[in-house]
Amino acid sequence: MNGAVLVVAAHPDDEVLGCGGTIARLAEEGRAVHVLLMADGETSRGASADASVLKRRNAAAEQSASILGVSSLEILGLPDNRLDSLEMLDLVRHVESTVHRHQAATVFTHHAGDVNIDHRIVHDAVIAATRPQPGCSVRDLLFFEVPSSSEWRPPSSATPFAPNWFVDIALTLERKLRALEAYAGELREFPHPRSLRAVEALACWRGATAGVVAAEAFILGRRIQ
Repeated sequence: MNGAVLVVAAHPDDEVLGCGGTIARLAEEGRAVHVLLMADGETSRGASADASVLKRRNAAAEQSASILGVSSLEILGLPDNRLDSLEMLDLVRHVESTVHRHQAATVFTHHAGDVNIDHRIVHDAVIAATRPQPGCSVRDLLFFEVPSSSEWRPPSSATPFAPNWFVDIALTLERKLRALEAYAGELREFPHPRSLRAVEALACWRGATAGVVAAEAFILGRRIQ
């Protein structure tokens, strides 16, 4: 893989949970990694999601991006868990313009079968925005899992997450966990899957699956060689 990388995630923290170790590795290798966060991640929680809470969540995203070595971060702040109430065309155009602006060669986004509606909507928007038309810059399209969303969707109700692409993150797992700590308010106690211990255990298991110490797993959507 060469060229610019774009990570399109539904909420601030999904980018770290899904591919934080890969972001850090690609950044270390000299790739420009850009992150687009679609929804605010807070307003579905009602009165507790005031302006100060949103500001804190965005600040956490910026801190996390700095830890991982992200080249640019864009937060759209769309309504949380309500992306299905927006026009799909508008979402697609947001993604399309970002892909075009960065001339992204590699795009990471959510798995189609997640339990979270915003994850599924973002997946569909990215699929439409990266359709392989002449002149499209995207050569690699990959889908990540998000602990407490991908594995919570029963396999019988949607396409299960069955990875066929693994990235060795043995040398960047610690940075992924530090970036996740920036989102302290979103972390839970083990055995919740969105705990530091569970995230590390998943990385070790994905690594063992691929014969390395730690890995992040993806589904390859498309590759143009």
